[in-house]
Amino acid sequence: MNQTNPYDVIVIGAGPGGYAAAFRAADLGLRTALVDEDPRLGGVCLLRGCIPSKALLHAARLITDAEEARAWGIHFEKPRLDTEALRRQVETVVGKLVQGVQTLARSRKVDVFQARATFKNATTLALSGSEAPRELPFNHAILATGSRPVIPRSLQIEDPRIMDSTGALNLPDVPRRLLVVGGGYIGMELGTVYDALGTEVTVVEALPRLLTGADPDLVRPLHQRMQRRFKAIRFDTLVERLEARKEGIAATLKGPEGTAVDLFDRVLVAVGRAPNSGNLGLEQTNVKISSHGFVEVDRQMRTAEPSIFAIGDVVGEPMLAHKATHQGRVAADVIAGNPASFDAAAVPAVVFTDPEIAWCGLTEEAAKASGQAVAKAKFPWGASGRAATLGRTEGLTKLIVDPDSGRVLGVGICGVGAGELISEGVLAIEMGAVAEDVAASIHPHPTLSETIMEAAETFTGQATHFFSPKR
Repeated sequence: MNQTNPYDVIVIGAGPGGYAAAFRAADLGLRTALVDEDPRLGGVCLLRGCIPSKALLHAARLITDAEEARAWGIHFEKPRLDTEALRRQVETVVGKLVQGVQTLARSRKVDVFQARATFKNATTLALSGSEAPRELPFNHAILATGSRPVIPRSLQIEDPRIMDSTGALNLPDVPRRLLVVGGGYIGMELGTVYDALGTEVTVVEALPRLLTGADPDLVRPLHQRMQRRFKAIRFDTLVERLEARKEGIAATLKGPEGTAVDLFDRVLVAVGRAPNSGNLGLEQTNVKISSHGFVEVDRQMRTAEPSIFAIGDVVGEPMLAHKATHQGRVAADVIAGNPASFDAAAVPAVVFTDPEIAWCGLTEEAAKASGQAVAKAKFPWGASGRAATLGRTEGLTKLIVDPDSGRVLGVGICGVGAGELISEGVLAIEMGAVAEDVAASIHPHPTLSETIMEAAETFTGQATHFFSPKR
């Protein structure tokens, strides 16, 4: 079945970037279609990533909060875990959000096709799958096909006890011993979940520290807490081999102390993600792909093929849902003829562990690597009244500031709710605020948001609750 009237825009991929692009295009009066192989809209983030993982992290936090209530003289019985009920609750959360996205698509009159899309040429898509085979002509297409978990070939063995992030989120059971391969945000978040549920968690990381994208001083409070909770965290360590045995998965670990074989009930491999840029028929177009598989785009999200745009994970790091959403809106605006480009000064990143870590703009590590002179303004949560009332004083808030102008270049936070606090940092950077602007903005007391104000105050040595010499 062929369609003669071309769509103004066809979006391939219904994740947070894809559906945001489709909705924006429809709002701008463009005839729009959205194509995805999954019968449910939402993509990896909603169905198998961000949302289910945060729901499980919430459950984990309930358990650890109950444990830590003892320090306040409040005692709960040991939690009894009903994994089937927990899975149902997570699916309920996901289902409600999926229903909301599908309702929004109908309300905006976006045509939705459940199918696999491949490019026949630069203006035609071929659909296959559950939809009857058809071709859809278009004036513009937006590629939003996302990414997938990667398991190195050396660790690929046919055994259901070897999991990627998708398998781990399905919560097949609560293993007694779990090996997490990779100390990045996925490994640490899921390690946090399984630890709270009662699993002995061992993390191995090939590099010398956790979360290499974040500054070490922000990671330190998390590392110290996880050292107390996890069975082990091993750096500079490689998993040389996995062997399936009846009694478990035997992992050969090679690190500074030599090589040893440990036994685990399950293994989570969380070493990264790869872009979904293959098997799309892009060779039938002029779209260019980098050596790492990313689709090359300009700041308006245009590919080398004038009719095709690309957004989100498939165009490169950082692989974040909110970045994809913003890029999707940019692409739709450009197609509609509006002035738009992806020129964000600060894309926030959040690791939803306990404590959370969040940062935006320039990091201290990046400044060192580039040789850029910066000043640091830190406020320890040990001096925060609100952190004290929560019993969580291990956190830290810091600003990266231009030493001459005082302009805020970066913000980093480690602590409870850091992800909810970081947006103030994004706004400060995007608005070109100087540290004095942040310090002079009245923040409510007692709150954790005060730590941003007091970090700014330390830049001039004026913090009320923390003494630092004047510069």
